[in-house]
Amino acid sequence: QLQLVESGGGLVQSGGSLRLSCAASTGFTLDNHAVGWFRQAPGKEREAVVCISGSGSSSNYADSVKGRFTISRDHAKNTVYLQMNNLKPEDTAVYYCAAPYGSWYPDPWWSHSAYDYWGQGTQVTVSS
Repeated sequence: QLQLVESGGGLVQSGGSLRLSCAASTGFTLDNHAVGWFRQAPGKEREAVVCISGSGSSSNYADSVKGRFTISRDHAKNTVYLQMNNLKPEDTAVYYCAAPYGSWYPDPWWSHSAYDYWGQGTQVTVSS
């Protein structure tokens, strides 16, 4: 079973940057899987941030992060990255990466029910 592992979270000041990574467990490939990033702040529902297709040729972003966050993938490293720039205190949350069971693009991409595999999450805290 595909397992996802996030890393790269931490504490950063407002306006700073972080890069999150989502790696697949040994023996599994992310190549044919779309990958999404979600986040969940305390007391709030999990919300979609961005999704990238298996090929990396297409992506969707939440309005709240457009122009600040960039998703990319490195097939050689079997890893998907989320570059987060100009971070704001409201970006503080636990960030999760997720993937669907098959090679399809999640529909709708912003629904957590469209994803089958989830990582354990990484904490991002942005101080003001």
